[in-house]
Amino acid sequence: MLLAAYQYKFGRNIEAMSRHLIDDVAVGWDELGTDLLDDAPPALVTALTGGEHWPSRTLDHLITPDGSPPVRMSVTDTTADEQDMQWGYVLHKEGVEVISLLHEDVGPIVSWSIDPRTAFNDHPAAWSSLDSPPAIRASRGRQSHSAPAAAPAKAGTPRPAAARR
Repeated sequence: MLLAAYQYKFGRNIEAMSRHLIDDVAVGWDELGTDLLDDAPPALVTALTGGEHWPSRTLDHLITPDGSPPVRMSVTDTTADEQDMQWGYVLHKEGVEVISLLHEDVGPIVSWSIDPRTAFNDHPAAWSSLDSPPAIRASRGRQSHSAPAAAPAKAGTPRPAAARR
């Protein structure tokens, strides 16, 4: 979904995408929705979402146990473990870095120009930074119809962290 959002909603403008996903959100995202696919061709939206539509939701209305205002979470090895995070995404000018937090501290970069419908292996170990690029691995192993970087977040699943380098 991030590939399609970059290509269509944000018009290939990484700064606009970073502002929307990172800078303009007070705390973080509960769920990234199909509103990120605004301006994408309807056939692409259907291919990525199965025709479903749901809004993005932020974590801006959290209530902390002590009543203090919620703060943006900094993702570290410890907080990723505590939150049961499985994936991290880092926005780069050349593409999105996909990090399997279960296996790596860094990950391969998926080019922003790749077709968002490209099938990628969704097993975390397949996203080792020492392996070949994910688009090449798409023809090997178990496959899904979307990349971890492009998969729509569903309610009840761990949410990825996004960062900018």
